[in-house]
Amino acid sequence: MLLDGASGVFEREGRKKSEIDEAQVKELDVQIGKLAAANSFLER
Repeated sequence: MLLDGASGVFEREGRKKSEIDEAQVKELDVQIGKLAAANSFLER
């Protein structure tokens, strides 16, 4: 939630490494592929 990390926004030491959810990345890749195919189809 925004308020949980809001105080760290203005602090240099407050930066955290972003956590990567591999399953979400794969799902987004699938969605990007579908959207690219639809876009290509609609351009014709």
